[in-house]
Amino acid sequence: MIKVTNINGVGYYINCELIEIMESIPDTLITLRDGKKHYVKETPEEIVGKIIDYKKRIFVDLPLINNR
Repeated sequence: MIKVTNINGVGYYINCELIEIMESIPDTLITLRDGKKHYVKETPEEIVGKIIDYKKRIFVDLPLINNR
């Protein structure tokens, strides 16, 4: 999950795996797979950066699985 800030300045966490579309119109609009929409202060580029950081934390330093 990544932290985003709504237009009123309140931060909350969103499951980035459920993001379907991000638009900048001029505020950033995130549309989830279920159709729910979230307007946030972060730019799409900032959100992509947060998603990359989140995925790095999950997948870096995973033990290698030996299939013997």
